[in-house]
Amino acid sequence: MPLRRALLNPTSICLRCQTRLPNPSIAQRSLARTFTSARTLCRPATDPKPTETAPTPDPKDEDIFVPKPLGRPIGFKNPPQPGENVSVQKTKKDYSGMTMSQRNLEKRKGLVQEWGTNYFRDFKNIRKYRSGKTFMANTRIFKKEAALYFPNFHGDTLAGKGKDTTDVLQGRVSVVNVYSSQWGLTQAETFTGKATNPALRSLLSSNPGVAQMVDVNIEENSLKAWIIALFQWQLKASRSKEDWGKYFIVRKGVSERIRETIGLLNGRVGYIYLVDQDCKIRWAGSGDAEGTEMEDMNKGFARLVAEAQQGSQ
Repeated sequence: MPLRRALLNPTSICLRCQTRLPNPSIAQRSLARTFTSARTLCRPATDPKPTETAPTPDPKDEDIFVPKPLGRPIGFKNPPQPGENVSVQKTKKDYSGMTMSQRNLEKRKGLVQEWGTNYFRDFKNIRKYRSGKTFMANTRIFKKEAALYFPNFHGDTLAGKGKDTTDVLQGRVSVVNVYSSQWGLTQAETFTGKATNPALRSLLSSNPGVAQMVDVNIEENSLKAWIIALFQWQLKASRSKEDWGKYFIVRKGVSERIRETIGLLNGRVGYIYLVDQDCKIRWAGSGDAEGTEMEDMNKGFARLVAEAQQGSQ
């Protein structure tokens, strides 16, 4: 309060302080600041001109991500071989030279990174990227000369244990459904379901020796894999006995390299692949079927079947 009185009332400053000021006339000036009303300080708001448009959002923003068609073929350069990708070889990190507390911190960082990139990232992408859609399907299939190979998956089928997808895919034109959850299965059925795509089912039934459908259920969680094995009788009842060997339950061997190479960027989303008799990826789709994607898939599949029949003659 004494300081406030001294500032607001310069005459209350003692004579000694007045003489020490660089400019003695300051003590005679009023230090109280006069404020005007807020209306005179604020610029009046004006409506934007009719010709002005909203600023264009930055296309790098993840919230406005728009899936685009595949610009090039996806897959591996070398053909798959049975027995590949049985398990993922994890490199053991070297903790030599670290104290116990430093080792624990490094292990925690690894666990946080593993959980954050393999689980929570997938659900975040489902929210942002139109139900997890990674890319739009091409309207036409890839040319055979430019197409790349579908990898080998090793797992159990409804017919037996320790089977490879390459043995099933070679020699036939295949529609391959790849998913890891009920969400992904529901999305895959928007492309290949009996009710949603009867034309595809007609192609499969009319070309039994050339065309087929294969399911790859990637389930790396031991508990969920055990539940699937427990209810295998239900899966068998929903399929003919000839198709039991075409339903794979894959628990190991799906590395990050495989996911990035064939576009399995979201582990909770369903993916569809058209694979020819040489195990080459000729077409791919992701998420829910949009626009003409299902019709484009049917046209491409019919063309592959026709090519396979001509090649066998």
